[in-house]
Amino acid sequence: MGSSILTAKNLSKVVPSAEGELTILHELSLELNKGDSLAIVGASGSGKSTLLGLLAGLDLPSSGEVTLAGQPLSNLDEDQRARIRAEHVGFVFQSFQLLDSLNALENVMLPLELDGRKDARERATQLLQRVGLGQRLTHSPRQLSGGEQQRVAIARAFAAEPDVLFADEPTGNLDSHTGERISDLLFELNKERGTTLVLVTHDERLAHRCRRLIRLEAGLLVAPLEP
Repeated sequence: MGSSILTAKNLSKVVPSAEGELTILHELSLELNKGDSLAIVGASGSGKSTLLGLLAGLDLPSSGEVTLAGQPLSNLDEDQRARIRAEHVGFVFQSFQLLDSLNALENVMLPLELDGRKDARERATQLLQRVGLGQRLTHSPRQLSGGEQQRVAIARAFAAEPDVLFADEPTGNLDSHTGERISDLLFELNKERGTTLVLVTHDERLAHRCRRLIRLEAGLLVAPLEP
């Protein structure tokens, strides 16, 4: 399909263990188009984060193939995969992953500066204003609440205009009210910018806001659901 941005074909991940080989993920296939949203749900240990890492090229499968933005990732070395991520991917993590030595504006500017963008400060300022932090540009992560830190992380993730945004438990460290506001923001920005969203979550309500949902059990894909 011409508009496909991310595909996985017969994806498996097997690792050694004391009892022999352990299959974390077993022959999973999926295809996402630009603007799609996919939730990956399942109990702890079901293979959710492993799948996300493989789809993002942070890890390589034991067999099968991931194609991201037209590039088969198993054909690339780590530097090449990192370049693909820099050009096409954004991340939002449960633990925010902000740099304590930088203020909010500098955290959002960083990926833009690394990409050589001349408008890094202007674009970062606009994004922080968009997520409601226009008055907090010079505050360090330690001076921000958990919800504010996650809003900085979301602004940073969207800064480089990614084709695919991977979110790993983005509301996991937040109270329910703050988590709902962060969810609203994530989906608003995702819709505005036509980004493909891949979301790992334990939160069923959050998962069902995605257009598509898959459930993993012990590394196996349970029948895909279309909420």
